[in-house]
Amino acid sequence: MNKTRGDYEIKNLLEEIAASKKPTCSELLALLQAEGEVKKHLFQLADKVREKHMGQQVYLRGIIEFSNYCSQDCFYCGLRRSNQKLKRYRLTAKEILDTARQAAKIGYGTVVLQSGEDEWYSAEMLAEIIYVIKRETEMAVTLSVGERTFADYRLWREAGADRYLLKFETTDEKLYQYLRPGNQLATRIEKTQWLQQLGFQTGSGNMVGIPGQTKETMATDLMLLCELNPTMVGIGPFISHPETPLKNTVGGTVELTLQVLALTRLLLPRAHLPATTALESLDPQGRQKALACGANVIMLNLTPLSYRDSYQIYPGKVSLVGTMEKARENMEKWLESIGREAC
Repeated sequence: MNKTRGDYEIKNLLEEIAASKKPTCSELLALLQAEGEVKKHLFQLADKVREKHMGQQVYLRGIIEFSNYCSQDCFYCGLRRSNQKLKRYRLTAKEILDTARQAAKIGYGTVVLQSGEDEWYSAEMLAEIIYVIKRETEMAVTLSVGERTFADYRLWREAGADRYLLKFETTDEKLYQYLRPGNQLATRIEKTQWLQQLGFQTGSGNMVGIPGQTKETMATDLMLLCELNPTMVGIGPFISHPETPLKNTVGGTVELTLQVLALTRLLLPRAHLPATTALESLDPQGRQKALACGANVIMLNLTPLSYRDSYQIYPGKVSLVGTMEKARENMEKWLESIGREAC
C-alpha cells in the first residue's frame, strides 16, 4: 500500500469513528501512529466534533488542592509518601469552605476538591464539607481523593457530591503495578464502577509518555475509556519529578498527548475534556492547542497562595497569579480572544 492510499484509508477511518463507528484496538493503534496530514485531519475533525456536541463554551472549574499528604508511593508522583523534601500541608475545613464560598461568589459552577490519598480527612469530615457547600451554594462538587471504601463513596454521594475523578493512568497491568506499588488495576476499575453504581458522574483518564508505555498500550487505554464511558476524561503528558524513581526519564510529548486527546473526543463526543495545566507547563501554547483539538474544560487553581507551590505532582507547574477574581477575569478575556466562551 502506498502512503497516499494509506493516508486516504486512515482519514476515512477517522470519519467513520466521528460518525459513531466503534474502532478495533488495531485501528486505534494505526491512528496513534499517524503523522503529517492524517494527524492534522484528526485534530481538525476532533475540533468539529467538539463544536457539534459541546458548542463553543469552555467550562471553567475551580480546583482546591486541600492536602498534599499521600499514603501511596507512586513512582510518577511528587506527592508520594517517600518524598521527604516536600513541605506538607492540610487545609482546615474552614479554609476549604471559605475558598469554596468565594469561588461561588465569582461565578464558578463547579468546585473540585482534590488531595493525595489522605485519610486524616475522615469520610464524615469530607461529607460535612460537601454538605455545607451544597447547602450554601449552587455549585456542583467534584471529588478527587483516590481509592476509598464503597461506604465512603456512598456517604459522599448522600452528602451531595456530584462527580468523582479516578484516573487509571495505564491499562498495562505490569506497568501499573510497577508504578503504583501494592495496587491493582482491577481494583481501580472496580472502584470506578462502584462510583457509577452510586450515581456519580465519573471522571477517568490516562497519562501519555510514561516510561515503559507503548502505543499499543495507549490504544488499549482508549478502548477502556470507551468501555467505562466516563463523563470527564483527563489526559495529560507524563512529566518526571526529581524526587521520584522516574527522575531524569523522558516524559510525554505535547503532540502525542494532543493525538490521544483528539481521538478521545471522537470516541466520546459528549465527554468533558480538560485542556490540562501539564500541557501548558510543557508548551506555553499547550492549552490553546488542546482547545483546538477537542478540549472544552479548563481547571483554574483556587488553592490559597500560601499552599499552592507545595502541591507538586510534577515540577514546573503553571499557576495563575493574582487574586481568584482576577485569574478568572483574565481567563475569560483570553477565551474570548480565541473565539471561545467561558462558562
